[in-house]
Amino acid sequence: MRALLQRVSRASVVVEREVVGEIGEGLLILLGVGQGDGESQVKALADKIVNLRIFRDDEGKMNRSLLDVQGQALVVSQFTLYADMRRGRRPSFTDAAPPARAEPLVECFKDALAGYGVDVAGGIFGAHMDVMLCNDGPVTIWLDSEELGR
Repeated sequence: MRALLQRVSRASVVVEREVVGEIGEGLLILLGVGQGDGESQVKALADKIVNLRIFRDDEGKMNRSLLDVQGQALVVSQFTLYADMRRGRRPSFTDAAPPARAEPLVECFKDALAGYGVDVAGGIFGAHMDVMLCNDGPVTIWLDSEELGR
């Protein structure tokens, strides 16, 4: 699994001119599911994300986690995180899991975050979405579950 985290003061997702998910302070998580991903990747990534110390403390240092600040999470499925640009000019997405496999894992990921007590919102899987955010910092962090165990 791959996740692009953006620390936000607010974020929302609109589908067909209707807000389908929105949060205040927390993380916008663009989530890609790969071919070989399963529940172990979900659990490892969720645990890493909720405990990352990327929120400011009283001295302005990144020293607090999503749990510490009682932040929210907006999860948006994004298969394009698996774009392969090694050849040609059009990206290949063959490393991304097919929708029938990816959608349940995205929902499992949202449930895993909620299991930590995080208020979780989301987009609509497979829909064309407009994602709006106010990036706080800006702080943007890339995570790949394959690299977590190294």
